[in-house]
Amino acid sequence: MKIKYGNRISVDEFNFLRKTVGWGEIERNLAKKTIENALFIITAVIDEKVIGLTRVSGDGGYTIIITDVIVLPEYQGKGIGKALMTEAMKYIKEQFLKKGQGVSVNLMSAKGRESFYKKFGFEERPNEKVGAGMAQWISCEL
Repeated sequence: MKIKYGNRISVDEFNFLRKTVGWGEIERNLAKKTIENALFIITAVIDEKVIGLTRVSGDGGYTIIITDVIVLPEYQGKGIGKALMTEAMKYIKEQFLKKGQGVSVNLMSAKGRESFYKKFGFEERPNEKVGAGMAQWISCEL
């Protein structure tokens, strides 16, 4: 299995990954903006098929969000997610860390995947220092 890593993904590929892991598709124009506005995208590709993705978003300053860490189910457990996260963390450190400064790197783990992110230094919330991470999904019914 020869895996190539790149930084391009189409709207269709993006939505295919999301749909396959149960996250659902995003409307095409919104998905296009999501891809275009990412600070960094790293993809895993086998035989011209995108099988994994990690996307980094943020304000370009001190707040970074790791989003859309996706590996197709049949390729999970083979080190692909680890490679994608390693590249994302490398990008963040190279682009945003300045001497004497820090950055806040955030993510929302899928349920049951917390131990994966702990390997990269992430801490579960709440803990003795910080409260619970929170999220809200807002949708509009047609």
